[in-house]
Amino acid sequence: QVQLVESGGGLVQAGGSLRLSCTASGSIFNFNFMGWYRQAPGKQREVVATITTAGTTNYADSVKDRFTISRDNTKNTMYLQMNSLKPEDTAVYYCNARRTYYPLSDYWGQGTQVTVSS
Repeated sequence: QVQLVESGGGLVQAGGSLRLSCTASGSIFNFNFMGWYRQAPGKQREVVATITTAGTTNYADSVKDRFTISRDNTKNTMYLQMNSLKPEDTAVYYCNARRTYYPLSDYWGQGTQVTVSS
C-alpha cells in the first residue's frame, strides 16, 4: 500500500504562483501514470495534468501554458507548478498514481486546498 501526501496549497492572489508537491510513501517508479486532479465546490473532479514514466505530459486546456507537471522518481515526488493563477483555479487538488499493467494499482492523496482571490 502506498500513501500519497499533497502539500503546497494555500491562499494566493490572482496572478500569483503556487507549487504543489505529492510525495509517496514508497517508490513511484512503477507508477506509469501520475496526475493532478481538482474539484471545485459543486463540480465534478476534473483532470488538470498527467505525466507518464517516460515524461509525456498532458494538460487540460484551461491550464495549458500556465501549469507545469513534473516528477522526480529519486524523491518519490510529483509536482505541479502553477503560475498566473486565476480565481477559477480555486479547488481542492488531488494527486493520483496508478499502474495500468498487472498488478493494477490506483492511489489518491487526501487533497490540498488552493484558493485564488481576485
